[in-house]
Formats: sequence, structure tokens, C-alpha cells
Amino acid sequence: MLSVILKPLLSIFPRRRRRRMTSAACSRMFQLQTDPLTGKSEWLVIEGEDDQLQTTPKSLLATTSYLDMLNDSLRNAAYRLAIDNTVTTPSHVLDIGAGTGLLSMMAARAMGLSDSNGISTSKGMVTACESYLPMVKLMREVLRANAMEGKIRLINKRSDELEVGVDIPSRADILVSEILDSELLGEGLIPTLQHAHDKLLVENPQTVPYRATTYGQLVECTYLREMHDLVHGEAEASDGIHLLPSGMPNLLAVKKQQFAMHCNAIKDEIKLLSEPFKVFEFDFWRRPDSFREADLHIKAKSDGTVHAIISWWLLQLDSEGTTFYSTGPNWIPYPSDVKELKTSFVSSGDWCDHWKQCVWFIPSSGLLVLKDKEVWLHAAHTETSISYDFKTSCNEKEDADLFLHTPDGQLFLSPERIALYGDSCWRELMLNAIKNAIHQKVDPLCLIADDSIFLAVSVAHLSKTSQVMPLFPGLGNKGMQYLQKASIANSYTMDRIEFLRRKELLSGLQGSPHRKIDLFIAEPFYYGNDNVLPWQNLRFWKERTLLDPVLSKDALIMPCRGLLKACAMYLPDLWKSRCCLKEIEGFDNSVVNTTLGACGGLPLTEDSPFLPYFIWQCDSQQNNHYFGV
Repeated sequence: MLSVILKPLLSIFPRRRRRRMTSAACSRMFQLQTDPLTGKSEWLVIEGEDDQLQTTPKSLLATTSYLDMLNDSLRNAAYRLAIDNTVTTPSHVLDIGAGTGLLSMMAARAMGLSDSNGISTSKGMVTACESYLPMVKLMREVLRANAMEGKIRLINKRSDELEVGVDIPSRADILVSEILDSELLGEGLIPTLQHAHDKLLVENPQTVPYRATTYGQLVECTYLREMHDLVHGEAEASDGIHLLPSGMPNLLAVKKQQFAMHCNAIKDEIKLLSEPFKVFEFDFWRRPDSFREADLHIKAKSDGTVHAIISWWLLQLDSEGTTFYSTGPNWIPYPSDVKELKTSFVSSGDWCDHWKQCVWFIPSSGLLVLKDKEVWLHAAHTETSISYDFKTSCNEKEDADLFLHTPDGQLFLSPERIALYGDSCWRELMLNAIKNAIHQKVDPLCLIADDSIFLAVSVAHLSKTSQVMPLFPGLGNKGMQYLQKASIANSYTMDRIEFLRRKELLSGLQGSPHRKIDLFIAEPFYYGNDNVLPWQNLRFWKERTLLDPVLSKDALIMPCRGLLKACAMYLPDLWKSRCCLKEIEGFDNSVVNTTLGACGGLPLTEDSPFLPYFIWQCDSQQNNHYFGV
């Protein structure tokens, strides 16, 4: 069982933006794609429903999380048990976000819409709603393979486009859905449920899932601190470069949001500072609120510094409380409220990537806590996210924290980029390379070809006579505002910084024989495009080629060359999450393997996709939990 990992990169299986047009004649999907070598985005047109499945580019689906979800046997078993326990009489079942149709087929079978010979034995009905046209095509293939094509009504619309009397004959009695992300709310769970209760469901419907509960835990962890505390990293580096000038500790920051991470992989580095605490409950069977707040009193179980809040959620899938699913880390034995329901908690070593734990970083260097002392935490949720703020007292939020102030020129970077910019070894390596390049030139004109603020600041700081031209293809004017804020702390003036777009650069320098670029450098790093495959950073090579007319004959290029290295690794959990599918809970799903880019078992003519990951998140010991009675 081998997987080839080409670089420690991360993908959270991005759900790409898309939009849809409909008419009486055709249905058309627009899929947003970004060319990693140019940075340009374009809308790819996916034609109408009557086209063959093979006309849909496989790459559109191979990088999604569908395959990983279908390989999550615990999730599948939990939903089957809950649906069998809920759909017990002929009913109208609505499946929102049907995907490949697994939940719809479970509901149809539970209701007796088809027996072993494919003959209907029930007057109930199942309506499957799926907005993503490529997935609609794939679901039709799955239904056909399972003799279910005539048993499930499939509608290619968003649920908020459905109309009773037009798309569906009546309001549904039962809702089954799986529109959850690692944070729970990020895929639009709340607005979807609100519209469903208002327009599509009967009063007091049955639902699978029945309820979701979010939990949190205060932790101390140096690894997590390094992913947001650049102040501490720069203090340890002591190299004279100040990406965070004194008095502006939040000029560079990670967004105040929850980040999905496999926390089990770093459990040996985590010190638990509190017991798990309940944050919010969301009942699927009733209309949810768009916004709620909660004030929590949390007792510290030991002295320490809170660097982060780790959070997860627990699904109660049926109303009787017999079937549960948790995304909790594997150091959590069982939630206390589940114990009260007298249900068993069966732990498994199964690993999945579509749901992880979430991390909320505590601003600055963290919050000091003392054993047995309480801290006050304010939690709030919107329609799509959950946020936290510590409070100085029972009634007041922490106003003294400088991170609550957002200055002009503030940039948000990914946690991985913040950790890199605070890494003293990496900084030393880059600074030595810059110094060697600068010493070979007199009054150099230096082009920063990417979005590296570290290189722009470092060149301007180290060479007092250099002219620095940041291309900043992603940061743009925000990058220049940041350089202005950082100028005094790094001993350079903005008259040495010139910002031009590539077209302006070519037109301005191409006709000037006395003004050519002497240093052409990059990390390379392109803002908003952190999680890419190694060879997609060849965008730097492409930029160098396009700008060749404005380079001096002896221009120094950094990096001057690249080496692509590969290493065969044993990563059974990652492999299992992407392997070929056969039967899932009694349904044949093998028809999805080629389209979803499964591994191991594809025809010789089909290649498995390359997907970027951080190796540390592929720990074979990670697990989710499914438990039932």
C-alpha cells in the first residue's frame, strides 16, 4: 500500500465556486477554474443534462471530497441505521445535496420503494435535490447501476429553487441531508434548513440527522502557537527583519476563523487545559436561528497558556438517540450527554479527510490560565461560522487586546505561511541567498516576481541603494500598503519601492536600454494559492520567460533552478480514503471510481489524480468515531 507524496502540502478538497443558468431548452453549469501557471481564473462551461457523463472533465470531481466521504464506512453505517430507524412508513423523503445518491437509495430501500426484484412495494416517494450538474450526471449512473433510476426523482436545482406544486407535488415529511463541513456550518446548513422548513417541509418533520452539538477544548501547543504568533517567531530569529513592526503585532495575521486540521496528528504536543465543553446545539427538525451567542464559564484543569481552542461536533442522527457520529479527536472517550442517553461509544481507527477537527487561534501569545480558575468565553455563530472571544469578566469582552484593532495595510496569511515566516532556519537561508545576490550587483533594480512580502522587505532593508519592484500579482495594492507600514521598522523609504503591473513593467522598461532588472527573485509564493502541487509553482518560470525582455544580460535569478523529488511512502489511512469503491451498505458504487479519481483498481488507461497534502496531517492513527446501539 504505497502513496507517492511529492511535497508536504495541504488540500481540504476545495468545493469550487460555481453558478448555474437554466432555460426551457438546456441546463448549463459554470465551473470556476484557476490556471496555476498564470494565476488567471476562467469559467468553464459544462453543457446540459442530456450530454454524456464522459463529457464532464474528470478533474472537476477528482479534487472534491465525495470519494473520501463515500469511503467513510462509519459515516455510511451511521446514516443507514438512522434512516432505517426513521423512514418506517410510506412518506415523502427529501434529500438535499444528494451527491451520488447514497442517502436517497437508503431512504427508498427503507420505505420499500423496491424489493429484491426492483418492484415497487410502497406508495412513498424520494426526491433528491442536487445543484451540481456533474454530480447529477454521476448520480444517474449510480441509480441505474442499482435499478433505482425509476424509484428516485432527481432534480438538478438548489434546494432554495424548489417550489411545491412545480418541482415537488407536496411538502416532504422527512428530510435527509449531509451538508456539513468540519466546522458544521460552512456549507450553508442554517440557510438551507431555514428555507426547507419555510417552504419544503411539513410542520414538525422527521430529519436525519436529528441534532448536532459543537464542542470545544482549551489547549496549549507550541506547534499551533507558531502557526499564528509571528511576534514570538521574529523575536527568536533576531535577524533585523521586522515583518511585524513594534506596536503593530496584527499587521500580519491569520483570519479570525476556525481552521480545519487533523489534531490527532499533533496530540503528543498538545496539553489539555480544560475538559471538553458544549458550545451550541443545532436541531435539524426545527427552523434554526441565523445568529446566537453564548457565554461560557470554563474551569482550567491545569496551569498553562491557551494557544488555541480545538472544536468538533457530534451528530445525533435519529430522534431516539441510538445512532451517533463524532468528529472528535481520539483523546475524547465519550461526551457526557451521550452517556446520559445510555448509548455506547464505539471507537474505530478509521481515518477520513472530509471532516476534521477545527482550530481557533488565540490572538498574540495566548491567554494565561491557572488551575481551577475560571475563564469566560464568548461564543457566537452566524449562518456560516462559529467564533470565539475571551472576556475579562462575566460581562466585558477583552478590549485591551491589540488584535481587535484592524490597521490599514493588514494582511491575512494562512497559518502555514505565518509559521514559515517565523521559522528562523528558513529566514536565515533566504537572507543568506539575498545577501549573496545583492553583493554581486551595484545599485540593483530588483523585481519581486511573486507575493513575497518577506523578500520585498528583506531586499529593501539589506540593500540601501537598491530599487525594489514588487509584482504582487495577488496582493496588489494591499501589499504596497503593508510595505508602507513596515518601512520605518526596516529602515527603508517608499521612494525606493515602485509597484507596477506586468503590462506596465514591460511597456516601461522594454524600451529603456539603461534600466533593466538585475535581480529577479521569488520564494515562490502566490497569495491565495498556497495549497498547490509542486510543479504548479512553475508559474515563476513562466513569469521569468514572459519578462525576459526587461532582464539585464547578467541578471541573477533566484531560485536559479528547481529539483522535483519524489518519495514512496506508506500512508494506509490516506490510501483508504481515496481507494476504489465497490459496495456501500448494499449498493453498488463502482461506477464512480473513474470519475472521482479513485486509487488502486482503475483501468490501466486511467491515472489516479495528484492531490496536495501536508504529510503531518496524514497520520495513520487518526480516527473518527461511530457508535450506536
